[in-house]
Amino acid sequence: MSRVLSAVAWPYANGPRHIGHVAGFGVPSDVFSRYMRMAGHDVLMVSGTDEHGTPILVAADKEGISARELADRNNRLIVEDLVALGLSYDLFTRTTTGNHYEVARSMFATVRDNGYMIEKTMGAAISPSTGRTLPDRYIEGKCPLCGYEGARGDQCDNCGKQLDPTDLINPKSKINGETPEFVETAHYFLDLPALAEALGEWLDEREKSGTWRPNVIRFSQNILEEIKPRAMTRDLDWGIPVPGWEDQPNKRLYVWFDAVIGYLSATIEWARRTGDPEAWRKWWNDPEALSYYFMGKDNIVFHSQIWPAELLGYNGSGAKGGKPGELGQLNLPTEVVSSEFLTMEGRKFASSRGIVIYVRDMLERYQADALRYFISAAGPETHDADFTWTEFVRRTNGELVAGWGNLVNRVASMIHKRFGQIPQPGVLEKVDQELLQQIQDGFTEVGDLIRHHHQKAAITALMRLVGEANRYVADTEPFKLKSEDEMPRLATILWTLAQAVADLNLMLSPFLPFSANQIDLVFGGQGKVAPMPVIEEVTDLDVNNEDGSPRQYPIITGTYEPPSWERHDIQVGTPVAKPKPVFQKLDEAVIEEELERYANLLP
Repeated sequence: MSRVLSAVAWPYANGPRHIGHVAGFGVPSDVFSRYMRMAGHDVLMVSGTDEHGTPILVAADKEGISARELADRNNRLIVEDLVALGLSYDLFTRTTTGNHYEVARSMFATVRDNGYMIEKTMGAAISPSTGRTLPDRYIEGKCPLCGYEGARGDQCDNCGKQLDPTDLINPKSKINGETPEFVETAHYFLDLPALAEALGEWLDEREKSGTWRPNVIRFSQNILEEIKPRAMTRDLDWGIPVPGWEDQPNKRLYVWFDAVIGYLSATIEWARRTGDPEAWRKWWNDPEALSYYFMGKDNIVFHSQIWPAELLGYNGSGAKGGKPGELGQLNLPTEVVSSEFLTMEGRKFASSRGIVIYVRDMLERYQADALRYFISAAGPETHDADFTWTEFVRRTNGELVAGWGNLVNRVASMIHKRFGQIPQPGVLEKVDQELLQQIQDGFTEVGDLIRHHHQKAAITALMRLVGEANRYVADTEPFKLKSEDEMPRLATILWTLAQAVADLNLMLSPFLPFSANQIDLVFGGQGKVAPMPVIEEVTDLDVNNEDGSPRQYPIITGTYEPPSWERHDIQVGTPVAKPKPVFQKLDEAVIEEELERYANLLP
């Protein structure tokens, strides 16, 4: 058994999340975490809403409310949506907690004291109309290296090189199109060159492990080639105050410096809330513990360079030496699990332009497991993938309903009608043994695929086994066995199918937790194959609101004690209920309805 940290990207709280977001960080991390718990590992899955930075201020200004009010509202919306999707966080919190502020400031101070924060002036991009610093990602212009017109102020997506806003040719604000003003201002820079050798050695070790997706390791190594110091503070009035600069209230930590620290601070908050404040160290100080970071490809640089550099600087492991702070020697990521992009009918998701399918809207009209299935079977695991309504309906009807749902319904209906309970089998024939063996072998095959983040291959293998079970029904024809002397054979076939369905349901539960619990109930279980997350209202552990009242917020948590990842023998005599369809078949008219709904957004 290993201790496993599932570190899930922090959704930004400037608005609700769309299905492209959860295709990158949400469903893949949940499938992995659910499986690893079933395989016997001690899993801690953490995340929260990322609530600092200029985009929050911009969105709040548009609505005429404060940044905190906007963050509070969107935090709750995101929490509700992720629970509705069944994401099994041990703690989903937020970056505006007193706990997070303290952890982030402590890390910054140690990195600085170890010599890896250097103070120097820089040309900051200021909005002429508001006087606020424009975040790097909100400035676009022409890349000076490759000539790409849509380069951002932090990197060029075309050539992959890191940039500063001042590097861009003809820079413009993405917020209002104005040309930013560049002023000289003092900031702290993370001394990445002093950490480059340690970063390179760490990445080389990760490459030798052979576990990272090739696109992720290549990109991560390439950005080391022209590494340079990177500013880790900003001129803002919303964010975490900079240690040592308390007399300058408009100096705040860069949102990407503090957001990645959330993986650590969330683990510490989780430990404090469980009553064992030091429990977090089992995942962060034990070098045998494993950590997997889930995100979309646009966040690779922050997780394979910035966050590891912060950790190395904190540990005192760079060229300047140093020693760890009170948090001790902290583990670097075992693997950065990055997905590619999900597009919508051939267009890149863009909330600002309305090209978006929000999670909440999707789940109001369709089953959560239908969306989870599509993401798992056709999502952007290693290549960009396109969400189309035609493909969503096809996969839902042709694979979930006609394949898996049909098998469950047929087996439960025959057992309920002919026996009312799991029957006593007779001697198994070769065809029965072959099916059961194939499915039992699936536990090893599918488990290995999920553990190594090949979830599309895992769901393909599972649906192949579903097909084998349906073929077994066609070959044995239990529906034709009606005479008294055929009852023993009928009982054996239906017992075999009941065991097959139980096995498949267990293996599918990380992907399809809602239907897994429904199916378990039909076959006489307690409906707890896939433990589900809950929302709890909590009070901040460290700070109150400005008026002295308790600062409260919702968290996602849960008690996750699933069955083990192996065959569990079904019990003869267990009642089997008359089933209802587990999956909703979609009318083909849905395609045109949805295309009409989004008609103004598509090509």
